[in-house]
Order: sequence, then structure tokens, then C-alpha cells
Amino acid sequence: MNGRSTKSFRNEGRWDAIMEALSPGDWVVIQFGHNDEKAADPARFTEPEGEFRANLERFVRETRARGGHPVLATPIVRRRFDDHGAFVDSHGEYPRVAREVAAAEGVPLLEMEDVTRELVRSYGVERSKSLFLHFEPGEHPQLPGGLHDDTHLSELGAGRIAELAAREMARLHLPLVRYLKLDTIVPAGRQ
Repeated sequence: MNGRSTKSFRNEGRWDAIMEALSPGDWVVIQFGHNDEKAADPARFTEPEGEFRANLERFVRETRARGGHPVLATPIVRRRFDDHGAFVDSHGEYPRVAREVAAAEGVPLLEMEDVTRELVRSYGVERSKSLFLHFEPGEHPQLPGGLHDDTHLSELGAGRIAELAAREMARLHLPLVRYLKLDTIVPAGRQ
């Protein structure tokens, strides 16, 4: 469910639903940060060193308590460039906290921030728009006024990010890679 933070995902009962459906041996990939950082929204905001860290730790521990295998992932980047074309980070301390929780809890970490940063940088200022929801007025029938969204992914972007996530799982030698069709992934550098 998009638009959720660690706080709102739990408060809406969405985490409880996952725990109820979880069977021993299931894998749970946990990635938050985009909405936890929204300080103007008290229903979603969490401090990186406070509630965000505590929620990630709880997600990991509760997954393990049900016999599941937790995997943490750093948040994917937003498409942000400065006036000189240099990439600009938007997640602050949230990725660092996810890395620290993964290390402290001994769980695998999908380094999605780093790999998506490289992807967006490699596409550059203009071409990277194709990875996100960028439509000019009249270009998309459901968006007559157009849309310039640098957070949510286009079909192309979602596919590329899924490939990067699968590559990360393979890099970590996670047993769940046997369920992935890795032979369909575009080799690194051929984007």
C-alpha cells in the first residue's frame, strides 16, 4: 500500500494483516522511509532515531517470531536534480537507520537507495523522467492536465527497480532467488 509510513502502516492494521497471513518460512521484504520523513503529517511522520528505528526493529522481530525471514531494504530514491544537473538526496537519515537496524538485527539488506541512485543518475536529468510518472497535458487519457511526479514509478521504472531488487537478492544469495526468473533481467550496464 503506497503512501504509508512505518507508523501509519501499523496504525491502519496493515502490519497485523501480514502477520496473520504469514506462514513459517515466508520472506518479508520491509522498505519504508518515503512517508516517514513527512514532518508536516503527524499520522505518518516518525523521527529516524526514534519511532522509525523502533518500528523497523519491531517488524523484524515480529516476523522472526512468526517463523518468517525478514529482509530490510533502503528506500528507492526520488528523482531530484539541482539546477546544475547534480543528483540531490531526499531521504536524509532514514536509509542509514535501515542499514544500522539490518546490521544490528542480523538481517539481509537490499541496498535499494544506492542502486536506484546509480540508475537515476545514469539516465540523467531528462531521460530519468521516463522512470517516473511524467506526462505532459494530453499525453495520457487519464491525466488530461498532465503529471510530473518524481516519486512514483512508471511501468518502465517499476520494471527497472524490480530488476535491481532481484539483482540485490541474488547478490546476497538469498534462498528466495530460486523463485525469480533471473535470466530475464537486463545485465547491469545495459539499460
